[in-house]
Amino acid sequence: MKKKYDEGRFHLLGGIIYHRTKHTCVMKDVDRSLINIEQKEGHESPFSGNMSEDRTRERIKTCLWWLMWQSNVAEYCKICYRCQKANKSTGKRLGNMIKIQEPSRPWENVHIDWVTGLPPGGYRSYNVCLVIFDRFSETPIFLPCHKDDTALLIWNRLVSWTGIFTNIISDQDPEFTSELWTNIHQIFGTKDCGGFTHDWCNILPELELAYKTSIDASTDQTPAILEKGWNLKLPQDSLRKDFVEIHPTAASFKGMIEKARKNAVRCMEDSFAYAKDKWDKSHATADFEVGNLLLVSTTSFNNIKGCKKLKDSFSGHFAIKALHGGNSVEVELSEKISNKHPTFPVSLIKPYTSSDAERFPLRNKVPQVIPSIEPSGIKKISRFLKERKLRTNKVRE
Repeated sequence: MKKKYDEGRFHLLGGIIYHRTKHTCVMKDVDRSLINIEQKEGHESPFSGNMSEDRTRERIKTCLWWLMWQSNVAEYCKICYRCQKANKSTGKRLGNMIKIQEPSRPWENVHIDWVTGLPPGGYRSYNVCLVIFDRFSETPIFLPCHKDDTALLIWNRLVSWTGIFTNIISDQDPEFTSELWTNIHQIFGTKDCGGFTHDWCNILPELELAYKTSIDASTDQTPAILEKGWNLKLPQDSLRKDFVEIHPTAASFKGMIEKARKNAVRCMEDSFAYAKDKWDKSHATADFEVGNLLLVSTTSFNNIKGCKKLKDSFSGHFAIKALHGGNSVEVELSEKISNKHPTFPVSLIKPYTSSDAERFPLRNKVPQVIPSIEPSGIKKISRFLKERKLRTNKVRE
């Protein structure tokens, strides 16, 4: 302040002190209430339009000057709730690449995903393709189906051939996060023998898998050993993770493919190292703790009411309930959207900066604003009836 005074930057005119720069001369003020009014009018009023920090600074500098005004304006714009919700994230996206446990045998770890948006085809009017990809052998399987047939399709078409999967990697589609696992656990559960006469077609894959992993009297080996060189994985095998089993007849087969498997593992490690280095250059480490407040991208809510052009980029704020690894967080959702899955990847969130009521008293207390969600049941029912009608017409033709 003394340096500016010695440079002749301050002038007293009519009882008001003015701060002079090269091209402007504005009123100097030390009254905090007037500063708060000027900041609010220069950024949040309808005539200011919640513009960027640079535009807000240009608007304020022609009206008022105070000590450290530029840093105050920058902080005021940073903690603006409307700007935090409306503006998209800039800079590096959150979430470094995390290595997934590499498989040691075929059909142990798989990727599952949908190919959607396909026109109805086939005699059953299939509309999606289920892609199952073995991470060890890079073998793909493409199954035409309907999107609500996942668990039964995996059970009928794959389990008897590949065995039980140890790990399934998928996105956060509701069919994968809830419906798939519920249905698979129901299928894997012990069945009541009293309903055998009615459910015999549903347990055929189970019987086929049991036969393939049982020793045949004529060959003294299991059919899976003779066909593939190893026994298919069963649910009870998860109870003996540290037990290594090498069948005598598979020893020669194991020796024959050992070099190929080691080379495959080495190639997967090199590929991951290259991909991680490239990914981490454009992503930042997510540094969150339980209890932190954050905003969630509205791309996670695909059924928000209202005009898409006027939709906020982020919604919230929400408190972190738990951390899952380094790339996903679980938040506490309100009752209004409690049916939404509470876990989000860090690439779809950003930290929320709260406002200081003592420093900025004119800024209203911000409530937790949740987007209005359209009822999903009506859409699901109408979509189901439409697909059923298409399938019925196709079969009649």
